[in-house]
Amino acid sequence: MELNQLLERITDEIAPLRGAGSVADYIPALARVDPSRFGIAVADLDGGVHGTGDWEIPFSVQSISKVFTLALVLADSDDVLWQRVGREPSGSPFNSLVQLEHERGIPRNPFINAGALIVTDQLISLVGDASTELLALLRAESGNADLRVDDEVAGSEAAHADRNLALTHFMASYGNMRNPVATVLDQYFRQCSIAMSCRDLALAGLFLAAHGLRRDGSSMLTSRQAKRINAIMLTCGTYDAAGEFAYRVGVPGKSGVGGGILAIIPGRCSIAVWSPGLDKRGNSVAGVAALDHFTTLTGWSIF
Repeated sequence: MELNQLLERITDEIAPLRGAGSVADYIPALARVDPSRFGIAVADLDGGVHGTGDWEIPFSVQSISKVFTLALVLADSDDVLWQRVGREPSGSPFNSLVQLEHERGIPRNPFINAGALIVTDQLISLVGDASTELLALLRAESGNADLRVDDEVAGSEAAHADRNLALTHFMASYGNMRNPVATVLDQYFRQCSIAMSCRDLALAGLFLAAHGLRRDGSSMLTSRQAKRINAIMLTCGTYDAAGEFAYRVGVPGKSGVGGGILAIIPGRCSIAVWSPGLDKRGNSVAGVAALDHFTTLTGWSIF
């Protein structure tokens, strides 16, 4: 089946799930998003991109940004970061404090909030302005020079930041924070508030399907590093539902509470899907279903 026809079929088949779940109302700027929106885009290794639905409407990428900040840090050095954050699934909510206390300020993985704050802190130490560095990467890889931070979303997150403040101060109390807490949080909120469409996101993530090669053919990561990021996406990328996501979808993925999911099929393509209605674990209801349909109908899976 031709790819555009396949995406249209998937869009039709998941239609009953559009609007299912709940938007992320604890971030007021996200609470106003129409939960019935749905878009999906697939970018292939030749640079082609196909999409259906609301695939060209920008949305807040939220935690999907963590994939790209991790890549920027690992492109500089692997060893330093892994002394500060682990690589194991958490089995706990993404903003939990419980494991941090038990494990003395070392987050379980780089995709829960605490771990992503460590990655952002490391990137600040490397480049100074982490969110600007991230935005430059996303603009280059997506080919969209107009990508921007949604200041309303960033402000909304900063105004409701008590849990992230607690996480960051707690890690600082164990000496696992190199930069001022306020600086790290400001950069973290800005990176999470970048607005991208499914088209932008699928293209931006394509280097992970291309074994670390960027849009211009240069190497951002080694094949080994790209493999490892994909592995962490598979085991940790969908909060405490990573096992269920691997069972249903069968490829690495990273979700965000804006309703987006970036999925990678190494050697083939990257897929971005967006639908704002979330399940109780913070993953898009219609988005996960669409990816399940995609890997089932194509047979493209890492398993």
